Amino acid sequence: MQKLIQQILEQIPIADIFQKYNHFRRQGKNYICCCPFHSEKTPSCVIYPDLYLFYCPNCGVGGDVITYLQITENLSYIDTVKTLAQRLNLTIFSNTDIPETRLQRDKCYKINRETANFYYQNLLRGRDKRGLEYFMKRHLSPQTIKKYGLGFAPDDWHTLQNYLHQKGYSDEELILAGVCRKSEKGNIYDNFRNRVIFPIVNTVGNVIGFGGRVLDDSKPKYLNTSNTPVFDKGNHLFSLHFAQNKPSEPLILAEGYMDVIAMNQAGFENVVATLGTAITPQQARLIARYTKEVVIAYDSDFAGQNATQKALKHFHDVGLPARVLCIKNAKDPDEFIKTYGSEKFRILIQNAQNAIDFYLDRCKTNLDLQTEQGKKIMLQRSIQVLAEIQNALIRRNYIQKISAELEISAKILESQVDRIINRQIKNNKKTEFQEIKNQSWQKDEINPLAKQYVSESKSEEILLAYLMLFPENAEIIFHQLLPEDFITDFHKKIYQVMLQIISENIKFIPSFLGRFFEKNEMCRIAGILIKHLEYDFNPKVINDCILNLQIAKSKIVIHFDMSDNDLIQVIANKQKRIHWTN
Repeated sequence: MQKLIQQILEQIPIADIFQKYNHFRRQGKNYICCCPFHSEKTPSCVIYPDLYLFYCPNCGVGGDVITYLQITENLSYIDTVKTLAQRLNLTIFSNTDIPETRLQRDKCYKINRETANFYYQNLLRGRDKRGLEYFMKRHLSPQTIKKYGLGFAPDDWHTLQNYLHQKGYSDEELILAGVCRKSEKGNIYDNFRNRVIFPIVNTVGNVIGFGGRVLDDSKPKYLNTSNTPVFDKGNHLFSLHFAQNKPSEPLILAEGYMDVIAMNQAGFENVVATLGTAITPQQARLIARYTKEVVIAYDSDFAGQNATQKALKHFHDVGLPARVLCIKNAKDPDEFIKTYGSEKFRILIQNAQNAIDFYLDRCKTNLDLQTEQGKKIMLQRSIQVLAEIQNALIRRNYIQKISAELEISAKILESQVDRIINRQIKNNKKTEFQEIKNQSWQKDEINPLAKQYVSESKSEEILLAYLMLFPENAEIIFHQLLPEDFITDFHKKIYQVMLQIISENIKFIPSFLGRFFEKNEMCRIAGILIKHLEYDFNPKVINDCILNLQIAKSKIVIHFDMSDNDLIQVIANKQKRIHWTN
């Protein structure tokens, strides 16, 4: 397993992967760029080619090329390693190398694949033809139905459950994958019933979840798979596995499954949709990694336009240019394509208005601009929009345009806009200060004991960083410090894993830890290493850290009832401490 990871890291440099999504510049032997995981104008994310790592000190996201793709592509550790290994034609590791949590994900993928096939076969060959009639009424071709693997869940409580039992899966596994649920009385039943089914597929082709739509007026109209080890609807997009093949075209963001499928059938493969909810910041960042521009094609009704406004904000935050489709004489893209054809829809996309024009048009909503009151309200709304335009030249052009439309002085309008901008700058500074202040009070989900044992946690970090940077000196630490001497559970686990790996006489690199830790934990591990790159690891510091942990551990142990043998062992461990020299 370690050999495979080493080959991946050496043959796929992390700088090459970053270059696909980010613009970066050299900083000494490293590279620096704007972090892809949070919004920032000043670059803070550093790529360390020699260590195969990246790290952003502002948001704490870091790791190796595997961690990066896990986060950016929403993949499991197994799928990420498999994808990279297959790219290099390398031998894939066996299941004996995979921790239990990752085996659970693999099990979910298999159950989802079987479930998708069951729904698809039921749509085509089942006795209930209502699902097939629904798709035919929506003018979907057999080729499109097959391409998306569309299906139908029968109007029964246990048909899927019984089918998957025959395939060898237990009720616990079906609940884990989200295809079945357990009632308050403990009964197991199919999650989707009497619905047309839309399989949700990730970028490497695995079915990760399902969306289901009712055929009548019952509620909820749409139902999605709940969170599972492989699925979180806020982190994925419908049809991205097709849209990723069109990186040179603007990506179209539609509102629902059927809009996406209709557009795809009409020849627009570069289209995705969120999964039954408003777009999230994570989905906006995901879209930004696959395109240089997005066109929002939401419904033309009031709700659709409000959703468009929220989506524009998310795209602005991740620095992705966005335009808005103006659909007239049709309520959504599906209806427009059926009425006017794909070529007119293509023209519609080409003429989509930019975000600023969309916002300024919205300023006129429900106003009579022939009245002074209407003009006054539009002016108040427009000032807020103009203040958000960061480019001074573009902002000035729009100020001229609005001042002419409302017949007011451009200088007066510009002064009002500048006043809002200055106020926002002041408020932003206050917000940043408050966020920094609040961070010290936030609960540490990864290593909760760190704030309770500040000094000991710091000693643990120094020792772990030393081991990661100088694994050839590991025996010096291992002879003096047991895993039980660590105070915080997270650091103790890192130490235990490092002890296991290094004891196998394998050349150690931090990426080997990825097998045993989740991606958020790998971010923390990368942070521990990067923060200590320039640290002075002299013998006195190392000895002091070891002694600090041994003394702290003995104090904790003595609080409990101890046998004579345990007390003797504590004293012996302290006496056994070995001093080492340069």
